[in-house]
Amino acid sequence: QVQLVESGGGLVQAGGSLRLSCAASGRTFSTYAMGWFRQAPGKEREFVATISWSGSTTYYTDSVKGRFTISRDNAKNTVYLQMNSLKPEDTAVYYCAARPGVTSKSDNYNYWGQGTQVTVSS
Repeated sequence: QVQLVESGGGLVQAGGSLRLSCAASGRTFSTYAMGWFRQAPGKEREFVATISWSGSTTYYTDSVKGRFTISRDNAKNTVYLQMNSLKPEDTAVYYCAARPGVTSKSDNYNYWGQGTQVTVSS
């Protein structure tokens, strides 16, 4: 069992930055691929970024490439999402997720956090 707790969301102006954190419980964090997803009001949840258990492989959705960076610290059981050059369209609830094995861009993750709100004002 893995429990995930996100933090770091908030209100920021367009062009600003935020860093989201996701703290995981459990001894097997280092064996899990981690992902970030987001859901805007009235829209379906969408993939944002994913990182392999070692941190050596990452994937991003096209709309955040060059602006967002996913990383992890297995010693701290934490995954991060650094978000730069934020746009109003990045406004959403952001969720982290964990799955054993390889990374995935679909939402077939076993464990999910409760989400953290990110609001970008224009």
